[in-house]
Amino acid sequence: MKKTRRQRQKLPSDAVEISIQRLSHEGRGVAYIEGKVVFVDGALPGETVMAVYTSRRSQFDELKIQEVLVPSPDRVVPPCPHAGICGGCSMQHISPLAQVALKEQVLHEQMKHIGGLTEYAHLPAMLSQTQGYRRKARLAARYVSKKEEMLVGFREKNSSFIAQMNSCAVLVEDVSALIAPLKLLLGGFEGKLIIPQIEVAVGELSTVSGRTQDDGKGTNERYQVAFIVRHLEALSEADSAALLNFAQTHQVDLYLQPKGPDSVHKVWPADGLERLYYTLPEFGLRMAFHPSDFTQVNGAINRLMIAQALQLLDLQPNDVVLDLFCGLGNFTLPVATRCARVVGVEGSDEMVRRGAENAAANGIANAAFFSANLCVDFDESSWAQPCYSKILLDPPRSGAVEIIPRLAALRAEKIVYISCNPATLARDAAELVRHGYVLKQAGVMDMFPHTSHVESMAEFVLAKR
Repeated sequence: MKKTRRQRQKLPSDAVEISIQRLSHEGRGVAYIEGKVVFVDGALPGETVMAVYTSRRSQFDELKIQEVLVPSPDRVVPPCPHAGICGGCSMQHISPLAQVALKEQVLHEQMKHIGGLTEYAHLPAMLSQTQGYRRKARLAARYVSKKEEMLVGFREKNSSFIAQMNSCAVLVEDVSALIAPLKLLLGGFEGKLIIPQIEVAVGELSTVSGRTQDDGKGTNERYQVAFIVRHLEALSEADSAALLNFAQTHQVDLYLQPKGPDSVHKVWPADGLERLYYTLPEFGLRMAFHPSDFTQVNGAINRLMIAQALQLLDLQPNDVVLDLFCGLGNFTLPVATRCARVVGVEGSDEMVRRGAENAAANGIANAAFFSANLCVDFDESSWAQPCYSKILLDPPRSGAVEIIPRLAALRAEKIVYISCNPATLARDAAELVRHGYVLKQAGVMDMFPHTSHVESMAEFVLAKR
């Protein structure tokens, strides 16, 4: 049978004038043209704009802003010069408070429409600095022969191309300042075509030799930057030497990844210590992590998030707490400082070992860690007993609906749920309510300023019978 290729529909070439009515959950302007829904990238409610078509579909069209005729009071000048093209952030043209208001709207609409829940208190939004906050990132790299330039950064909006950038307003300043020299370095490599990615992780230093950056509270953080350089083929001696010199000159911990994740290994400093650290001063904790481990990208919000979670749990000296999806103990160890005993459960064996490592390093003896697949029945697990007075969980974006019935059967008096997806939180909240819990309060945390990501926290209490 002869194959035919569907022809791309020709788009109107002329810009159209549009009055924007509201924002979508992704932060795009929403309007109507002849009764058809259109999404306008870069437009805000109340604005009149000129926009051009980028795609047409049966149910809706997509456009991007060309000119603002009547601006919204919430429109601001983006703090990053690359905001117009870089896909790392989508909302830099919106004032930070308006961004947070949208995220609150998204959370509470999802609670209402998906969970059927409206009778609960709204926690105040959790805020911190909106620039220089990001401590983890995966930067793409590519040498473009036509431009004779090495590109290092995030992807362009709605594209697989890498944005042409020399800095980044949301990355920790130390990392942002290294983008331009890193591009220059890799562009001079013999193997410039074999490096597709640099993973970035930032830890905190407690010594005076570290760099400093204002944390938004009038104090300074000292940082240690680590790069994990992915390379598809073996590096030449000259490239290896240049990369090592770069790491030494800029005081960057250097790791190489020649194959899969298990091949990541430290090259410099040759101290055998494959760890970075972050601190939780309120609890006297110093947390170790490998640069490839999952950690929260926003250190300031992470500290506020932990403090609020423990406040909602209302921990007492005799409480026994279960922490599900515990990772390396980000919540587990602070909880341990306020209760009789805490059990952390995580699907990754490596993270369970990291949790135990952190407990030992911080002198915490009342925390135990277990590895388990939390998406399946865990009734037979030794830790899954109805002995917990409080439960905390921080599941992935897919949520925890599979374990809600078993979780509810433990009959803990209080559950605090940390979420990175308001839709699955709302779904799971409805299930918890169906199993005898009451949603007491919920609110957002601005973990990713200038993006549409919505992080939230909700408190549930066991209904009285």
